[in-house]
Amino acid sequence: MKKEKKEQKVDPAVAPETQGAGMQDDAVVETEKVSELEQLQTELADQQAKYLYLQAEYQNFRKRAARDISDARAHAVEDTLLPFLSVADFLGMAGVAAEKSDNLDALKQGLMMIIAQFDKALEEMGVRKFSGVGEKFDPALHDAVGRENSDTVPEDVIISEWNCGYKIGEKLLRPARVTVSTGKAAAAEQNEE
Repeated sequence: MKKEKKEQKVDPAVAPETQGAGMQDDAVVETEKVSELEQLQTELADQQAKYLYLQAEYQNFRKRAARDISDARAHAVEDTLLPFLSVADFLGMAGVAAEKSDNLDALKQGLMMIIAQFDKALEEMGVRKFSGVGEKFDPALHDAVGRENSDTVPEDVIISEWNCGYKIGEKLLRPARVTVSTGKAAAAEQNEE
């Protein structure tokens, strides 16, 4: 634009007071552009500051969330272990009593109390035992560790149990480990032939 200003010729027919008006208009436009540029730079600086603030807030949120998750895990472990601490205490007392006493009935009674306390601790956490003896074998609930012939128990019915199963709500924690009947021995032999 400056070249245009230099090349601009003054027309002698135009009044001298109007000849400088074009230059004043250019100065006003340039002042407005500088003002607009300063305004845009200010807005950019504001947006950059907001971005940095949001970035810092996000980092703080992530740290808070990680800390909250860690605290929740610690509390969950505490809540899980508390009911079993009394069971551990009772087991310790039973061990001491077993060393000092020959009274098997008292030891048996103490052991039954410990088992009841353990079952109660599991129930408080929503865990329940289930047995499969006498039921039809269900691979979703039972883990067959063996098969046996039986004259009294029909085929695919559970004869005995090695370990009971556990559920929490409807979710299977551990299947029951069982022995399954193959039915009568004569029927099993006929199937083999």
